[in-house]
Amino acid sequence: MPCGGASHSPPQPPRLGGSQSRWHCFCCAAYPPQSGGLGGAGAVGRPSPRNHAFDLLCGLCIVRMMVNHITVHCGFGQTEWWTLVMRWSYFLMAFFFFKAGYFNKTVSGDSLGFCRRKAMSLLVPWLSWGLIGNAIYFFFTTFIFDKKNFLVKDIRWSHLWETAGFYGNGPLWFLFSFFVAYVAMHFISKVRGLRYVVLLFPAISWILSECGNPLPLSLDNTFFGIFLFFLGRLWRWVMERLGRTSTALLSAALLEAFVWLNVNYHGQYTMNANRFDGAWAPITIVAIVCVLCGLSGLLLSVPRLPRVPVLGFIGEHSMVFFVAHEPIILLYRCIRSANVRTLRGHWDDYAILLIFVFALCFLLVQHVEHVPWLSGRWKRAGTRGDGQAPLLDA
Repeated sequence: MPCGGASHSPPQPPRLGGSQSRWHCFCCAAYPPQSGGLGGAGAVGRPSPRNHAFDLLCGLCIVRMMVNHITVHCGFGQTEWWTLVMRWSYFLMAFFFFKAGYFNKTVSGDSLGFCRRKAMSLLVPWLSWGLIGNAIYFFFTTFIFDKKNFLVKDIRWSHLWETAGFYGNGPLWFLFSFFVAYVAMHFISKVRGLRYVVLLFPAISWILSECGNPLPLSLDNTFFGIFLFFLGRLWRWVMERLGRTSTALLSAALLEAFVWLNVNYHGQYTMNANRFDGAWAPITIVAIVCVLCGLSGLLLSVPRLPRVPVLGFIGEHSMVFFVAHEPIILLYRCIRSANVRTLRGHWDDYAILLIFVFALCFLLVQHVEHVPWLSGRWKRAGTRGDGQAPLLDA
């Protein structure tokens, strides 16, 4: 149980190896390991308190992603003000892989059972919400719209193996890549020394990007995702040995390095397309490492970081916001297309979408999370309540 007083013996947080850590007291007291979530189901009984640092970062990631999709759909994606936002937030989608590695506890046990649990938590919602997106898209394009409607696209069978996204819910590529990264890291970690080969994986994603991303099902970005997974685990191992003060100083230095690199050698990594833009790709990779470690380390160094109400809630229930927002946007666009040819440049639609999508996602949380094939929350033996938490929610 968490550190609770002068005499305590808290459990050690997961680490890569080595001796006793100076990190355990403030890590355990301020940010105890979480029940369920990224590392699977937690201990039976009273769940551990939330990690508000990662809930805050996770909430920021989801908000930025949803606003980005609404902004692009309304034709403001290339405006100067939004380009500036993306310039300083392009790394946020990579945070989920980093977060998964940070909370991953072990690779021991039955590998078949491990793969099955991850498939139930990720692939079942991936397919379910993909079919929901398909149903909305093909209903309107087949029965409602004429062929000249701007939402009607050429349907290609190659879409089935070229990308893990769906017509009507393209962002779902992430769940499939996340599953592959989880399973790959599980088996890599079982072989001593092989995990350090992962340090070369960003170069593989870079090479694949230069070769036109030839892998099926959007898997070209998975190598970089596996690297970020390992980075999260490695960063926790480093923090265990540094203590709060040293971690805060190192994190601040890493953030300063990111700012300097982003100002002087700006580059961006678009994860869904596995595309490096701007500066030389290795510089962009270093910048992403600096900002992910710096932000997480700085927030984790704050003793008893309070819960940020709205962002914390979104971070806690990120799976629902992630899987549901795109079909909601599509449904609004389909209905509005009966009155306007396009939403591009319509500030009224932009404002309505921002309010409508977020409000509906908030309302859907309590309902979707009780449906396992939509939320990834499956009851497991020996657990109470909703059982295993979805892998996007910490």
